[in-house]
Amino acid sequence: MKVKKFWNWVKNADESRVLYLDGVIAEDTWWGDEVTPAMFKSELEAGSGDVTIWLNSPGGDCIAASQIYVMLMDYKGNVTVKVDGIAASAASVIAMAGTKVLMVPTALMMIHNPLTIAIGDSEEMQKAVAMLDEVKEAIINAYQIKTNQSRVRLSHLMDAETWLSANKAIEFGFADGVLEDEKRTKPANGTDGTETYAFSRKAITNSLLNKVKPKQTETPKGIPAESLEKRLSLISH
Repeated sequence: MKVKKFWNWVKNADESRVLYLDGVIAEDTWWGDEVTPAMFKSELEAGSGDVTIWLNSPGGDCIAASQIYVMLMDYKGNVTVKVDGIAASAASVIAMAGTKVLMVPTALMMIHNPLTIAIGDSEEMQKAVAMLDEVKEAIINAYQIKTNQSRVRLSHLMDAETWLSANKAIEFGFADGVLEDEKRTKPANGTDGTETYAFSRKAITNSLLNKVKPKQTETPKGIPAESLEKRLSLISH
């Protein structure tokens, strides 16, 4: 049986590695323990150097997410997280492990209070509430390290189930920047980088002036000034 994982590693020609983490985060230990954070760790440590993570996940198991977060935080190389869809719930915790967190302009991040299912009497329900409180405090630890926000403010954001656009995530400290289109930022037409595809009022003005200004090799058209002076002299007499 083929092992179904919520991650996929790709090795580039330059030896750099890219991780595509797409889908629900889960341990799936009830299927023979094939997919576990321990397996993820073995693949992470199978190489070295900087790692790029493309993240698109609605969340899932907060314990599995916590373990992946720790592995990435402990990894020797730089970890760049690029959110290209959504990093919600437990997936937002994994995003906090990034040395740098970038979001595409249309991406979203969502944080909320942890959830669980409990069955039993009132004592069991109270235990479940206490457990959720502690899980929330643990999640806030990851958020606070990345954002430097107060624990009270982060708690309020989780209570409200806060959805963050790329700009809002940057404002609150959950992300470091917006992922830009390299085609729009690299030099165009072999220039030194001062001209790009972006609108440039100066470049357009210079272009228009070059069209109306005669070239140095061209002979100016019209009547020479000396000829006009002679005609004016005849008229005055």
